[in-house]
Amino acid sequence: MRPILQIEDDVRLAAMVREYLSPHGFAITHAIDATSGLQALATGRFDAVLLDLMLPDADGLDVCRKIRGQTSIPILMLTARGDLSDRVVGLELGADDYISKPFEARELLARLRALLRRAQTGGEELSSAAKPLKFDDLVIDPAARLVSRSGVACSLTAYQFDLLCVLAQHAGRAMSREQLMQRVRGESLEAFDRSIDVHIGRIRQAIEPDPQHPRWILTLRAVGYMFAADRAAP
Repeated sequence: MRPILQIEDDVRLAAMVREYLSPHGFAITHAIDATSGLQALATGRFDAVLLDLMLPDADGLDVCRKIRGQTSIPILMLTARGDLSDRVVGLELGADDYISKPFEARELLARLRALLRRAQTGGEELSSAAKPLKFDDLVIDPAARLVSRSGVACSLTAYQFDLLCVLAQHAGRAMSREQLMQRVRGESLEAFDRSIDVHIGRIRQAIEPDPQHPRWILTLRAVGYMFAADRAAP
Protein backbone atom coordinates (compact mmCIF):
# COMPACT_ATOMS: atom_id res chain seq x y z
CA MET A 1 0.00 0.00 0.00
CA ARG A 2 1.37 3.40 -0.98
CA PRO A 3 0.81 6.06 1.71
CA ILE A 4 -1.00 9.18 0.49
CA LEU A 5 -1.86 12.26 2.55
CA GLN A 6 -5.16 13.94 1.67
CA ILE A 7 -5.70 17.43 3.09
CA GLU A 8 -9.42 17.99 2.54
CA ASP A 9 -12.14 19.57 4.71
CA ASP A 10 -14.98 17.78 2.92
CA VAL A 11 -15.28 14.62 5.02
CA ARG A 12 -17.70 12.97 2.61
CA LEU A 13 -15.42 13.55 -0.39
CA ALA A 14 -12.40 12.32 1.55
CA ALA A 15 -14.25 9.11 2.41
CA MET A 16 -15.22 8.59 -1.23
CA VAL A 17 -11.61 9.10 -2.35
CA ARG A 18 -10.37 6.61 0.26
CA GLU A 19 -13.02 4.07 -0.74
CA TYR A 20 -12.08 4.30 -4.41
CA LEU A 21 -8.27 4.43 -4.06
CA SER A 22 -7.82 1.79 -1.35
CA PRO A 23 -8.51 -1.22 -3.61
CA HIS A 24 -5.91 0.16 -6.03
CA GLY A 25 -3.11 -0.05 -3.51
CA PHE A 26 -3.25 3.31 -1.73
CA ALA A 27 -3.43 3.92 2.02
CA ILE A 28 -5.07 7.31 2.54
CA THR A 29 -4.41 9.42 5.63
CA HIS A 30 -7.03 12.15 5.88
CA ALA A 31 -6.29 15.55 7.43
CA ILE A 32 -9.33 17.79 7.76
CA ASP A 33 -7.46 21.10 7.74
CA ALA A 34 -4.09 22.68 6.97
CA THR A 35 -2.80 22.50 10.53
CA SER A 36 -3.35 18.77 10.94
CA GLY A 37 -2.16 18.16 7.37
CA LEU A 38 1.19 19.86 7.93
CA GLN A 39 1.59 18.05 11.25
CA ALA A 40 0.93 14.70 9.58
CA LEU A 41 3.44 15.49 6.85
CA ALA A 42 6.07 16.42 9.43
CA THR A 43 5.69 13.20 11.40
CA GLY A 44 4.75 10.62 8.78
CA ARG A 45 6.03 9.26 5.47
CA PHE A 46 3.92 9.77 2.38
CA ASP A 47 4.44 9.23 -1.34
CA ALA A 48 2.19 12.12 -2.44
CA VAL A 49 -0.20 14.80 -1.19
CA LEU A 50 -3.75 15.42 -2.40
CA LEU A 51 -4.27 19.06 -1.47
CA ASP A 52 -7.57 20.92 -1.47
CA LEU A 53 -7.15 24.64 -2.16
CA MET A 54 -10.13 25.72 -0.02
CA LEU A 55 -9.40 24.85 3.61
CA PRO A 56 -11.06 26.25 6.75
CA ASP A 57 -7.89 27.45 8.48
CA ALA A 58 -5.59 28.42 5.60
CA ASP A 59 -5.43 29.09 1.89
CA GLY A 60 -4.41 25.92 0.09
CA LEU A 61 -1.95 27.93 -1.98
CA ASP A 62 -0.11 28.93 1.18
CA VAL A 63 -0.08 25.31 2.29
CA CYS A 64 1.34 24.31 -1.09
CA ARG A 65 4.13 26.86 -0.66
CA LYS A 66 4.97 25.55 2.82
CA ILE A 67 5.03 21.93 1.68
CA ARG A 68 7.23 22.69 -1.29
CA GLY A 69 9.60 24.64 0.95
CA GLN A 70 10.15 21.49 3.02
CA THR A 71 10.02 18.60 0.57
CA SER A 72 9.87 17.62 -3.10
CA ILE A 73 6.95 15.23 -2.50
CA PRO A 74 4.51 15.17 -5.44
CA ILE A 75 1.52 17.48 -4.89
CA LEU A 76 -1.78 17.03 -6.71
CA MET A 77 -4.11 19.99 -6.15
CA LEU A 78 -7.85 19.40 -5.88
CA THR A 79 -9.76 22.61 -6.49
CA ALA A 80 -13.32 23.79 -6.90
CA ARG A 81 -12.11 27.21 -7.93
CA GLY A 82 -13.01 27.92 -11.52
CA ASP A 83 -10.43 30.64 -12.10
CA LEU A 84 -7.53 29.41 -14.22
CA SER A 85 -5.23 31.88 -12.44
CA ASP A 86 -5.59 29.94 -9.17
CA ARG A 87 -4.41 26.76 -10.83
CA VAL A 88 -1.54 28.60 -12.52
CA VAL A 89 -0.46 30.11 -9.19
CA GLY A 90 -0.59 26.66 -7.60
CA LEU A 91 1.71 25.28 -10.27
CA GLU A 92 4.04 28.26 -9.86
CA LEU A 93 4.21 27.55 -6.12
CA GLY A 94 5.40 24.03 -6.80
CA ALA A 95 2.36 21.78 -7.27
CA ASP A 96 2.94 19.06 -9.85
CA ASP A 97 -0.59 18.81 -11.24
CA TYR A 98 -4.19 19.79 -10.55
CA ILE A 99 -7.64 18.39 -11.01
CA SER A 100 -10.85 20.41 -10.81
CA LYS A 101 -13.88 19.47 -8.69
CA PRO A 102 -16.11 17.73 -9.42
CA PHE A 103 -13.84 15.10 -10.91
CA GLU A 104 -14.10 11.52 -12.08
CA ALA A 105 -12.49 9.03 -9.70
CA ARG A 106 -10.79 7.34 -12.63
CA GLU A 107 -9.11 10.60 -13.63
CA LEU A 108 -7.88 11.13 -10.08
CA LEU A 109 -6.41 7.62 -10.04
CA ALA A 110 -4.74 8.12 -13.42
CA ARG A 111 -3.18 11.46 -12.46
CA LEU A 112 -1.99 10.16 -9.10
CA ARG A 113 -0.39 7.11 -10.69
CA ALA A 114 1.31 9.35 -13.27
CA LEU A 115 2.74 11.59 -10.55
CA LEU A 116 4.11 8.65 -8.60
CA ARG A 117 5.50 7.00 -11.72
CA ARG A 118 7.39 10.16 -12.66
CA ALA A 119 8.68 10.64 -9.13
CA GLN A 120 9.92 7.06 -8.92
CA THR A 121 11.44 6.45 -12.33
CA GLY A 122 11.49 9.70 -14.26
CA GLY A 123 10.40 7.66 -17.32
CA GLU A 124 12.41 5.10 -19.26
CA GLU A 125 13.85 7.67 -21.65
CA LEU A 126 15.15 9.83 -18.81
CA SER A 127 16.60 7.05 -16.67
CA SER A 128 18.37 5.51 -19.66
CA ALA A 129 20.65 8.53 -19.97
CA ALA A 130 23.15 7.60 -17.26
CA LYS A 131 25.77 10.23 -18.05
CA PRO A 132 25.32 13.74 -16.65
CA LEU A 133 24.57 16.44 -19.20
CA LYS A 134 26.94 19.41 -18.89
CA PHE A 135 26.25 22.86 -20.30
CA ASP A 136 28.95 25.27 -19.11
CA ASP A 137 28.23 25.65 -15.35
CA LEU A 138 24.90 23.80 -15.58
CA VAL A 139 24.94 20.06 -14.82
CA ILE A 140 21.90 17.80 -15.22
CA ASP A 141 22.28 14.27 -13.86
CA PRO A 142 19.35 12.06 -15.00
CA ALA A 143 20.51 9.02 -13.02
CA ALA A 144 20.82 10.88 -9.71
CA ARG A 145 17.92 13.22 -10.65
CA LEU A 146 19.95 16.25 -9.63
CA VAL A 147 20.52 19.65 -11.24
CA SER A 148 23.20 22.12 -10.21
CA ARG A 149 24.55 25.45 -11.43
CA SER A 150 28.07 26.45 -10.46
CA GLY A 151 28.02 23.60 -7.94
CA VAL A 152 24.82 24.79 -6.23
CA ALA A 153 21.82 22.45 -6.30
CA CYS A 154 18.68 23.69 -8.08
CA SER A 155 15.30 22.85 -6.58
CA LEU A 156 12.82 21.31 -9.01
CA THR A 157 9.76 19.12 -8.65
CA ALA A 158 9.85 15.64 -10.22
CA TYR A 159 7.77 16.84 -13.17
CA GLN A 160 9.93 19.91 -13.72
CA PHE A 161 13.07 17.79 -13.63
CA ASP A 162 11.63 15.48 -16.27
CA LEU A 163 10.71 18.44 -18.50
CA LEU A 164 14.22 19.83 -18.19
CA CYS A 165 15.77 16.46 -19.01
CA VAL A 166 13.66 16.02 -22.14
CA LEU A 167 14.61 19.49 -23.38
CA ALA A 168 18.31 19.05 -22.55
CA GLN A 169 18.50 15.60 -24.12
CA HIS A 170 17.11 17.16 -27.32
CA ALA A 171 19.24 20.30 -27.16
CA GLY A 172 19.06 22.34 -30.34
CA ARG A 173 15.74 20.80 -31.35
CA ALA A 174 12.46 22.70 -31.22
CA MET A 175 9.81 20.92 -29.17
CA SER A 176 6.14 21.79 -29.09
CA ARG A 177 4.12 21.78 -25.89
CA GLU A 178 2.29 18.72 -27.18
CA GLN A 179 5.57 16.84 -27.70
CA LEU A 180 6.76 17.71 -24.21
CA MET A 181 3.48 16.59 -22.66
CA GLN A 182 3.57 13.31 -24.55
CA ARG A 183 7.18 12.54 -23.61
CA VAL A 184 6.84 13.44 -19.94
CA ARG A 185 3.23 12.51 -19.14
CA GLY A 186 2.39 10.15 -21.93
CA GLU A 187 -0.83 12.03 -22.67
CA SER A 188 -2.07 14.72 -25.02
CA LEU A 189 -2.12 18.40 -24.13
CA GLU A 190 -5.58 19.90 -23.70
CA ALA A 191 -6.14 23.11 -25.63
CA PHE A 192 -6.57 25.24 -22.49
CA ASP A 193 -3.72 23.65 -20.52
CA ARG A 194 -1.16 26.24 -19.40
CA SER A 195 0.75 23.91 -17.08
CA ILE A 196 3.73 23.44 -19.42
CA ASP A 197 4.32 27.19 -19.59
CA VAL A 198 4.06 27.53 -15.83
CA HIS A 199 6.52 24.71 -15.19
CA ILE A 200 8.96 26.12 -17.75
CA GLY A 201 8.80 29.42 -15.85
CA ARG A 202 9.66 27.61 -12.62
CA ILE A 203 12.55 25.79 -14.26
CA ARG A 204 13.93 29.08 -15.54
CA GLN A 205 13.70 30.55 -12.06
CA ALA A 206 15.77 27.63 -10.79
CA ILE A 207 18.48 27.31 -13.44
CA GLU A 208 18.76 30.57 -15.37
CA PRO A 209 21.19 33.32 -14.27
CA ASP A 210 18.58 35.81 -15.53
CA PRO A 211 15.14 34.18 -15.90
CA GLN A 212 13.79 37.25 -17.74
CA HIS A 213 16.45 36.75 -20.44
CA PRO A 214 16.84 32.95 -20.64
CA ARG A 215 20.21 31.54 -21.55
CA TRP A 216 19.22 27.89 -21.75
CA ILE A 217 15.49 27.41 -22.36
CA LEU A 218 14.39 29.51 -25.30
CA THR A 219 10.81 30.27 -26.29
CA LEU A 220 10.05 29.76 -29.96
CA ARG A 221 6.99 31.81 -30.82
CA ALA A 222 4.11 29.72 -32.19
CA VAL A 223 6.27 26.60 -31.85
CA GLY A 224 7.22 25.80 -28.26
CA TYR A 225 10.59 25.62 -26.54
CA MET A 226 14.19 24.69 -27.28
CA PHE A 227 17.24 24.05 -25.12
CA ALA A 228 20.16 26.10 -26.46
CA ALA A 229 22.60 23.52 -27.85
CA ASP A 230 25.23 26.09 -28.84
CA ARG A 231 25.79 26.78 -25.15
CA ALA A 232 26.82 23.19 -24.47
CA ALA A 233 30.32 22.54 -23.17
CA PRO A 234 32.39 20.11 -25.24
